[in-house]
Amino acid sequence: MPRGDGRLSHDLDPQRPGPQDACGVFGVWAPGEEVANLTYFGLYALQHRGQEAAGIAVSDGSGVVVYKDLGLVAQVFDEPTLASLRGHVAIGHARYSTTGASTWENAQPTIRATTSGTTIALAHNGNLVNTAELQREAAERGQGADGSTNDTSLVTMLLASRPDLSVEAAALEVLPHLRGAFSFVFMDESTLYAARDPHGVRPLVLGRLERGWVVASETAALDIVGASVVREVEPGELIAIDAEGLRSTRFAAPEPKGCLFEYVYIARPDATIAGRNVHAARVQIGRQLAKEHPVEADLVIPVPESGTPAAIGYAEESGITYGAGLMKNPYVGRTFIQPSQTLRQLGIRLKLNPLRQNVRGKRLVVVDDSIVRGNTQRAIVRMLREAGAVEVHVRISSPPVSWPCFYGIDFATRAELLANGLDNDGIRRSIGADTLGYVSLSGLIAATEQPKTRLCRACFDGEYPIELPVGNLIGKHVLEGIGRRVANRTADDIEPAEQLVPPIDGSFGDLEPSATTHRP
Repeated sequence: MPRGDGRLSHDLDPQRPGPQDACGVFGVWAPGEEVANLTYFGLYALQHRGQEAAGIAVSDGSGVVVYKDLGLVAQVFDEPTLASLRGHVAIGHARYSTTGASTWENAQPTIRATTSGTTIALAHNGNLVNTAELQREAAERGQGADGSTNDTSLVTMLLASRPDLSVEAAALEVLPHLRGAFSFVFMDESTLYAARDPHGVRPLVLGRLERGWVVASETAALDIVGASVVREVEPGELIAIDAEGLRSTRFAAPEPKGCLFEYVYIARPDATIAGRNVHAARVQIGRQLAKEHPVEADLVIPVPESGTPAAIGYAEESGITYGAGLMKNPYVGRTFIQPSQTLRQLGIRLKLNPLRQNVRGKRLVVVDDSIVRGNTQRAIVRMLREAGAVEVHVRISSPPVSWPCFYGIDFATRAELLANGLDNDGIRRSIGADTLGYVSLSGLIAATEQPKTRLCRACFDGEYPIELPVGNLIGKHVLEGIGRRVANRTADDIEPAEQLVPPIDGSFGDLEPSATTHRP
């Protein structure tokens, strides 16, 4: 059921969430255009990247106004609200929380005023790994807490803590000290800014309007507002757009490590990443799956919609008929919560239901994008068998997810990842399939048409391209944890050398010190 306020929460099963998406960001500088409306439609195109909260900041040159709330874009904004957001520059955000709890205070864009009177609003896609360090710096610079507990607010505070510098100069001073994944759009009263971390983990693209400029997480958001794609924002690049035009500055040398999971699951199929159409890449992954894991079967079916392109590719390569075997309820998105264990067990049926006449008596190849905990696949296999399928062969268009992500995707902890504790046959038995095949890591990389060295593969192989800190907390609730410790202990109680590092599984327990690091 929906929550009491009518909005949908994020998880099919709140006790066992699957991989949650990175956030979506959008920014526009366009005098004479209805920038709030453009931002609304841009966020609508990016809704798949985050469904917990949405917000828009806008300026008419005299001040920055932010409107944000928990919920989907269409739930947060209506026509009267958008009509009240007037200006020539705007940024927007669709949130899934990767640092900080899902609260109104943590919704974005974040906003902060400097002592000189400039107001800064910022939206973030990604996740920083030196959050505790940044919090200390913000405190040393006299930036007081604003009720939020996310890394985005800290960056906004640090930008605002340099009132003697322009926002652009402050950004060039702050950005080199951030570690982790970030694609930022931010603004002051007159200027739109965009920045991408030196590794370019999360996507960010630049587009051109007839009377302005747009930046967005994915090219699909440019398409929806009628902007032409210019190029990607480069890793380590800061862009500023105002009445004087567009300026580009390097704040760090580029070391590209784009997220490989974007090609598998996160990005829309109609998006383009590094020149590669995502749908085409997923079809190619399906072809590779068929080569690596052939099987005799009667019908290839996708788990809609994430498995559809790969299922098409599998069918094309194998010669097995492609068809529909599962119907998705179009009115139940990725955001749903059940109020009781009984209904949670039935939750998958609220989203998917088998086409009995299509699957009865058939040997099925079921193609999906990933297995994290295995709950969804287990339920699907059971439903298909109950509907009369004689064999169910599961094919997965990504390698086993064995490691947590610290760069902007909220996977389960490592201890909860099915592939971490079981081999391939153990996973097959766990989900009840007749056979199970994952695409190889090399096959997945080949489908992206990107060199292995330019991709972050950490969730698959445990090789983290951005060093994870020793001596700092890391994880979604790092700032809440620090706050609780500070509240319970005085500064004299805490030894300088005390390490607050969670175990490799990404969990924190009671936030007691641990000597275990995040290095695999």
